[in-house]
Amino acid sequence: MHCAGCANNIEKTINSLKEVNSASVNFATNILFVEYNAEAITPEKLRENVRKIGFDILLDEENSLEQQEQREQKYYRELRLKTLGAWLFSIPVAILGMFFMHAPYANWWMLALSLPVLFYFGNSFYINAWKQLKLKQSNMDTLVALSTSIAFIFSLFTTFFPQVWYKQGLEPHVYYEAATVIIAFVLLGKLLEEKARSKTSSAIRKLMGLQPKTARVIENGKEKECLIAALRTGDIVSVRPGERIPVDGKVIEGYSYVDESMISGEPMAVGKREGDAAVAGTINQKGSFLLKVEKSGEQTFLAQIIRRVREAQGTKAPIQRIVDKVTSFFVPFVMLVAILTFIIWILVGGIEYISYAIISSVSVLVIACPCALGLATPTALMVGIGKGAKNHILIKDAVALEEMRKVDSVILDKTGTLTEGSPRVTGWFWTGKICNTYKEILYAAELKSEHPLAQAITVSLEEQGVLPAKIDYFQSVTGKGILMKVDGTGFWAGNSQLLAEQGVEISNEISDSFVEYQQEGKTVVYFGKENELLAVIAISDILKPTSYDAVRELEMLGKDVYLLTGDGSLATAALASDLGIKRFFAEALPSDKEDFVKELQAHKRTVAMVGDGINDTQALARADVSIAMGKGTDIAMDVAMITLLTSDLMMLPKAFSLSDQTVRTIRQNLFWAFIYNLIGIPVAAGILYPVNGLLLNPMLASAAMAFSSVSVVLNSLSLNWKKL
Repeated sequence: MHCAGCANNIEKTINSLKEVNSASVNFATNILFVEYNAEAITPEKLRENVRKIGFDILLDEENSLEQQEQREQKYYRELRLKTLGAWLFSIPVAILGMFFMHAPYANWWMLALSLPVLFYFGNSFYINAWKQLKLKQSNMDTLVALSTSIAFIFSLFTTFFPQVWYKQGLEPHVYYEAATVIIAFVLLGKLLEEKARSKTSSAIRKLMGLQPKTARVIENGKEKECLIAALRTGDIVSVRPGERIPVDGKVIEGYSYVDESMISGEPMAVGKREGDAAVAGTINQKGSFLLKVEKSGEQTFLAQIIRRVREAQGTKAPIQRIVDKVTSFFVPFVMLVAILTFIIWILVGGIEYISYAIISSVSVLVIACPCALGLATPTALMVGIGKGAKNHILIKDAVALEEMRKVDSVILDKTGTLTEGSPRVTGWFWTGKICNTYKEILYAAELKSEHPLAQAITVSLEEQGVLPAKIDYFQSVTGKGILMKVDGTGFWAGNSQLLAEQGVEISNEISDSFVEYQQEGKTVVYFGKENELLAVIAISDILKPTSYDAVRELEMLGKDVYLLTGDGSLATAALASDLGIKRFFAEALPSDKEDFVKELQAHKRTVAMVGDGINDTQALARADVSIAMGKGTDIAMDVAMITLLTSDLMMLPKAFSLSDQTVRTIRQNLFWAFIYNLIGIPVAAGILYPVNGLLLNPMLASAAMAFSSVSVVLNSLSLNWKKL
């Protein structure tokens, strides 16, 4: 694709198919996203329709990234050769046209030198323009082909029939140099643009570089090297010291330390022993081990990150859709202005001004740059999203990046967000005689629960050597706790709401015995049988070292911070006090969290929800911007627009800073792209000629057009050098 007009034409073509629900083309990333009826149309049929308008699409999902990169490299090499050839022929034409126009046979020499430039080095402009014309569409190729054709045909006529102008009392002028230099400048601009655009996807290439291509699989007791794509779930692979782990899997033999900083951001290597999980792309250190394959190729965690980054870079921010509408009318508008320019010059000045009319109309066609408009938003988004990925901020949707800077209210979950998410049991209080059977029942029930507090209880009971009992019935009550039955007797474990629902009455003497747990801000889990309280379990979670600084940073950014959790009010109040959070709400059910988000939105607040658990998904889905912690549940990360891959909450203020930088860059790009066209087109038309005699040379117009889009890309790349 040569410009945003190309992207719009492909988008229109695919959207015109009745089997397609929606299609979106991103010019900067060369990606087409299509939602279609798979029973009514095939990808091959979509490809046929794209080919009809002069383009092609890659369908091989397994190697599409590599194929696209190979195609881009091939295109860049061909473009470089054509640019070099165009300049080798254009420079002599320009010298003859500007300094030796009256030399013998000068026009014929210029004609001979112009032919290779127009019909070989620049032939793609005419081929693509013709394809667009047949479909009643237009793009930047149309403008280049039209402007150079006008200049060339006029010059050709003058070369063969100079006497026509002599009879009119006019000196015959030719514009071969304009036609050739326009093509040379446009090719140079495309070359520089391609070079700069390739850098905007450097984050993707760096992530792809973390993926090993091969692995050593164990077959019949022997090691055999094979491609990652050939591995299947259950295969055993060997990982040697210093190697990147090739797949996601579990260690089944051996011990080592693994550098997981590229995923977690944590600098300390993590010990891996039998039963521990390992992730593709991370680096094994001194030890060696055997790994049982759970996910390989496109299914690994790293591959999913790459896929999400690519999808996010391909999505369109709301502001881009407005620009797309403008660019769809841009080329026809410029053509109309060029025609009016020619007519006005002739009407005002007469036939003797025909040279000025041609120069001005050609300059209008050449100086107009839909590319600068088309590249303004997607290139900034590509760099911003890529920069986020390098800083462990995974952005799923470009909308989130634009919306984040509008956020004025940030809701933080407690467990796993502000705290480590690995709570420990710090106290047991039994209301009667300690019974091992009760411990076994509680252990068996908590093993079935996915709540982080359940894991703390099971770890504590494991350390006491407790074995699980047989449970007849189990039910998880969201936001409250669990219910179970053993031999027809009901047992339960949960928070104060579940305690109240069971109709348990607690004496003051018993209550006084464990009230210190709550005063210390510890979470309390009640365990009972029927309407009898058996035990009170105190659990506390460690606050993340960066939570306090992150809250301060958010407040300095002007965000109102809220703490919203299902934990008890005393524990929540103690934590909020430690962090200096003034607005907090405890014992909140998933529906309560969602309602709180809706309440803030009803007061015209733009809300970001930060969470990590299943109980946060309702609020995450409702929020204007949803942010998940990378060590949270898969469902939370699926719902969230942004995932902080590291457990460091300081990534959150950085995400807001990234949003602000990216949106500011988009606005700068759009401002300069619009201003360039608003000023350039009237000047090219000759609006300043009556004032100071200024008439823009088409060669200078083509140079300005070529470098306008390059400047937009370079400004987007400057995002990489800004500190978050």
